[in-house]
Amino acid sequence: MDQSVAIQETLAEGEYCIIALQGVLCEGDSRQSRLLGLVRHRPKQGGQEHALFLYTHRRMAITGDDVSLDQIVPVSRDFTLEEVSPDGELYILGSDVTVQLDTAELSLVFLLPFGSHTRMFLQEVAKACPGFDPATPDPEFLWLSGYRCTRPEFEPPTPFGWNSPPGTAPRFAGIGGGASDFDDSRSDKRGLLVDPSSCAQDTPDSLLTRQNKSKSEITDMVRSSTIMVSDKAHILSMQKFGLRDTIVKSRLMQKEEDYTYIQNFRFFVGTYNVNGQSPKEGLRPWLSHGIPAPDVYCVGFQELDLSKEAFFFHDTPKEEEWFKAVSEGLHPDAKYAKVKLVRLVGIMLLLYVKQEHAAHISEVEAETVGTGIMGRMGNKGGVAIRFQFHNTSICVVNSHLAAHTEEYERRNQDYKDICSRMQFCQIDPGLPPLTISKHDVILWLGDLNYRIEELDVETVKNLIEEKDFQTLYAYDQLKTQMATKAVFEGFIEGKLTFQPTYKYDTGSDDWDTSEKCRAPAWCDRVLWKGKNITQLSYQSHMGLKTSDHKPVSSVFDIGVKVVNEERYRKTLEEIIRSLDKMENANIPSVSLSKREFCFQNVKYMQLQVQSFTIHNGQVPCQFEFINKPDEKSYCKQWLNANPSRGFLLPDSAVEIELELFVNKTTATKLNSGEDKIEDILVLHLDRGKDYFLSVSGNYLPSCFGSPIHTLCYMREPILELPLETIRELTLMPLQTEDDGVQLENPLGIPKELWMMVDYLYQNAIQQEDLFQQPGLRSEFEHIRDCLDTGMIESLSASNHSVAEALLLFLESLPEPVICYSTYHNCLECSGNYTASKQVRRSVEHSGTAALGFTGPEGTEWAPFLKYSVLAAQLHSSPSRTCSSHVPFSFSGFTLNSSDSSQKPESFLSCPLLTSPMPSSLDLSPVFHSHPLTLVLSSAFWLSLCSIVSHTAI
Repeated sequence: MDQSVAIQETLAEGEYCIIALQGVLCEGDSRQSRLLGLVRHRPKQGGQEHALFLYTHRRMAITGDDVSLDQIVPVSRDFTLEEVSPDGELYILGSDVTVQLDTAELSLVFLLPFGSHTRMFLQEVAKACPGFDPATPDPEFLWLSGYRCTRPEFEPPTPFGWNSPPGTAPRFAGIGGGASDFDDSRSDKRGLLVDPSSCAQDTPDSLLTRQNKSKSEITDMVRSSTIMVSDKAHILSMQKFGLRDTIVKSRLMQKEEDYTYIQNFRFFVGTYNVNGQSPKEGLRPWLSHGIPAPDVYCVGFQELDLSKEAFFFHDTPKEEEWFKAVSEGLHPDAKYAKVKLVRLVGIMLLLYVKQEHAAHISEVEAETVGTGIMGRMGNKGGVAIRFQFHNTSICVVNSHLAAHTEEYERRNQDYKDICSRMQFCQIDPGLPPLTISKHDVILWLGDLNYRIEELDVETVKNLIEEKDFQTLYAYDQLKTQMATKAVFEGFIEGKLTFQPTYKYDTGSDDWDTSEKCRAPAWCDRVLWKGKNITQLSYQSHMGLKTSDHKPVSSVFDIGVKVVNEERYRKTLEEIIRSLDKMENANIPSVSLSKREFCFQNVKYMQLQVQSFTIHNGQVPCQFEFINKPDEKSYCKQWLNANPSRGFLLPDSAVEIELELFVNKTTATKLNSGEDKIEDILVLHLDRGKDYFLSVSGNYLPSCFGSPIHTLCYMREPILELPLETIRELTLMPLQTEDDGVQLENPLGIPKELWMMVDYLYQNAIQQEDLFQQPGLRSEFEHIRDCLDTGMIESLSASNHSVAEALLLFLESLPEPVICYSTYHNCLECSGNYTASKQVRRSVEHSGTAALGFTGPEGTEWAPFLKYSVLAAQLHSSPSRTCSSHVPFSFSGFTLNSSDSSQKPESFLSCPLLTSPMPSSLDLSPVFHSHPLTLVLSSAFWLSLCSIVSHTAI
């Protein structure tokens, strides 16, 4: 989450928080969390000044009320921020980054999380340093005198040290002193902690650009910026070669076999669903018993913490507990360094390597993808760590997929979502992100939750008792789904020779004796994909009884590509000699297989793809889609080219896909006709000419993305209306009683909203996990078409899909149900009945109701404002709204646990505008069966309340 928003709320006008980062302030043995914000101020006399604001904060800073200013450090001429390494520690790349901040007045040490955001933060601070240009006036920082900190109040420091001449201040590897070589000094982008004396042996002297200099008191280990064997790409930017880096990189990749050889390394891969428990027993029986010391440990956990605090605040003490337990359980015959820890709610993944391999780990990145509640929350999903080991790219994924035997399609979708949404930033920000599939080796572990089907519980237990695992395996859902290539295509799983790992009574080896009596299943699995991989063992560990799952482990020998230095040097020299002959020989030229693209009948949130091929001639060519004059992007928001840039070797080709996708951001203007499916793309060749591609098509208007007041005036399905009518209604300003112009009487609420809520009312009152499980994409498209054509009687979809369509409908509204002008008033009066009445009267008096307009008498939306107060209260206090003992009553409309016999069969069984509604409508099953208030935006509550309130008028 971007916490700079919280800092911005504390700043004065004219000051801007460029970037914020959460770190740990180290003072002796004390460790205190701080929120660091880089703040920019532009003085009236011109130029700009920067300061580092340090805040104490709550778990996650969301607003200015969550932070308290602790200290301000001006970014002056004597300001430095360098990366250092604490004595004796070997936390390699992927561990927290230790930085030291120094000025003439103070010295502070921070631990910052490793990753791309920290790199961006350090780069922004580097840019903010004023440098040593004598022509630049000294910063005065007078604007800081108005701030009061919890530490002694800030006083503008004297200019001592600010205007020091060049050479009088130390130059550091990281940031400060106006150093202009920040990027070069960290050219390997890896930050490995290694012995400086050993680094010089890794690469030729001609390729070394060592510029890191540590403090005098830190002599044993620093973060190196030398070029390691496993990071050859960084030589490509060196000016001495006079060639573009992409050419050299491409040739090196093509000839990789000429300078590498395969060496086996042993990997331990383990997974354990701990059911929210703390470690109660040692983990060595799982992690290290009976095996040689592995070179690499990949250890994953699921359900690390099941508490609400872990879910909402991403904060849990059990992370440290299990991290410590794993560290103590590693093999005693070797020393290991932690490479990375990543966690999403209860899904955690740890990566360790032997210390002697630390120097060959690089390009570490970690990412998370939530697929749980509403398809995004972190109660289900995956975490992953990718890294380069010597010259082999490896990705380790730990996932926890959807539960319940019948939800195998949901599990399949979770897997696909993780694969499509898990993207890793590359060192070069100009390169596209890496996906899971773009790695040489993929290790996938976790609680995949696939069950055994078509057999009753007793039959399953009997087969287990007989150790007839192969017969049992024939009914395993994962085996079945992999056989149909629905999931894990190309992955391999070892033979299952151990009994199912779920579900046991906690603390024993007895099968589940609870009321649900879950059938045993192989929920916990390890799969792999790639070359030169040999599985040595695959087993469960029955001795651990902390959880209702048993841990699983697998040991692999994985062949890794290791660079031979001498052969690498010769290959590099050959490439350079051959490219020298080609340089400036010809102007690049390409041919395109297609230049005109027509997308027919584009629909809301339905992807259309067309492709073409670029064929290159005899000259290496770099291509890129470029912006047209006065435009911020090379294409309109609904269009994307993949890839949008690239490099072509002679006589090679690449396929470009043009992806057209209309979402809530672009749908409104397409509905209104303000935008059309028309665009021109400019394909630019470096040192060559430009090519123009024409994109055209037609968009089918949809209720999704249409303003709510527009839909109220559409009595016919949107696809049956002329395009001009849709345009006029979409662009129509909100009507009030004072306008003097009245159109045809509007509907009280959009018929599409009514239809979806009515469908859920009829079919989903007792639905388990309603709004907590995403629907299927294919069913959403069917629902959208039914709403846009008015053929609601043909609607056939799961309740989850209709519920998600309802949320997508509300999300796509250009303005929320509670419009911006009244939203804050509604929230402010939510806890006070008198204030609620005053807000209602003020809205009615002004002639603007909750939706911002009023129709003819009898169709006002003003009564809806009463229920927005209720919705705000439901949204802000879920613990109270879920109680069946507290009714909420507003003018005859009550949410309580009263008799439900008065419920009508259908909302649609009564006329839309005039039918009365029973004064007490029992929606308690919705509240009590599902924790909706914990997972839904207030928009859904408001839609329910709006329907009921209107029918109660």
